[in-house]
Amino acid sequence: MKYASDLNLHCISLTDHDTTEGTDELLREAMKKNVRTLTGLEVSSTHRDLSLHILGYGIDHRETGLKEKLSQLQQGREARNQKIIGRLQKMGIDISHEELDVVSGQGQTGRPHIARLLTLKKIVPSSEDAFKFYLRRGGPAWAERITFSAGQSIAMIHQAGGIAVLAHPGQITPQPSSLSLLIGELAEMGLDGIEVFYPGYPKKVQNKLTRIAGRYKLVITGGSDYHGENKLYSRMAGGRNGFCPPDSLLDLIDEKIKISRNHN
Repeated sequence: MKYASDLNLHCISLTDHDTTEGTDELLREAMKKNVRTLTGLEVSSTHRDLSLHILGYGIDHRETGLKEKLSQLQQGREARNQKIIGRLQKMGIDISHEELDVVSGQGQTGRPHIARLLTLKKIVPSSEDAFKFYLRRGGPAWAERITFSAGQSIAMIHQAGGIAVLAHPGQITPQPSSLSLLIGELAEMGLDGIEVFYPGYPKKVQNKLTRIAGRYKLVITGGSDYHGENKLYSRMAGGRNGFCPPDSLLDLIDEKIKISRNHN
């Protein structure tokens, strides 16, 4: 929150993967810094053979059903972490669950923490190499984990009073026709919006996504997908890369949240 305040951001949302841990602290700090917040999370999902991330904005992070479903995903993450550590150990790599706990500290533990541990132990020179050589999908230490379908994720977000937004759609499929078809299918399931403003998206991509959003009457959102300094080239919106979604999006997002709550 201090970082966001120093960058003069008008609104921030914490959208961690499959957890709302940290939301209460975020809201408390936001009041001190006078920075507006939107409650949020990012749900790992699948649709057909695609891996998707569904953002939830404006959620009630204390809602019982949401907490129960997120607990299932968190248990799945922990089971996968154990499988990955086991496979790395079988490959002769000196790594342990206890070391991973130290690196993770608190909150959700996942592959980025394993990558950081491999880097700290000088098994690989960087987190990117850890994914390239071990942790990527299909890599020697890769392990599947439980995920919800896109429809289940959207319903879960709606149940918690939020809106469901497809994260970084430009990274899912390079084919414009396939992307439009995908978003149309998700819109039929209740998708509320798509992330149009995203680091590295040229105007051409933004314009394409804006047209698709208009076609399916979806709200437009944006975010920096900031993961902290541990992720190469990662910057919070408003930072050195100059990227920042326009404030004009906020009123439309607020209106969409109100409509969703009344509808659901």
